[in-house]
Amino acid sequence: MSLKDQITEDMKTAMRARDSERLGTIRLLLAAAKQKEVDERVVLDDVAMVAIVDKLIKQRKDSVAAYLLAARQDLADKESAEITVLQAYLPQRLSAEEVTAAVQAIVTELGAKGPGDMGKVMGAVKTRLAGKADMGQVSAAVKAALAG
Repeated sequence: MSLKDQITEDMKTAMRARDSERLGTIRLLLAAAKQKEVDERVVLDDVAMVAIVDKLIKQRKDSVAAYLLAARQDLADKESAEITVLQAYLPQRLSAEEVTAAVQAIVTELGAKGPGDMGKVMGAVKTRLAGKADMGQVSAAVKAALAG
């Protein structure tokens, strides 16, 4: 079963259970997926769905930070609950050590030296670790690998 089919089934389950918070979040995810399919005239595979989930989680994290600065704990809690629902659709993430090891292997493989090669390394890392690791964490690992 594809990730998109799983999300659709979860939406039906949430409807039957009358779980309005979960249902709303899943509908937002499916709407974002449908929008991408319509805009690009493609059928999304699991990798593209994971990218959409990642994007939505990043948006929610940014919103939580903004709401906390504005002392709106109620809205921050709502966004945090949406993050929890969305994270269920992400594959198992790599640990910090695994990310560092993967980045180090790619740096060695490409023969990258110094911060000037950051773009080349990030391009290779993004294709290999997309959906498997948080890109903020990956970027920090690349900077550390190229600085050392």
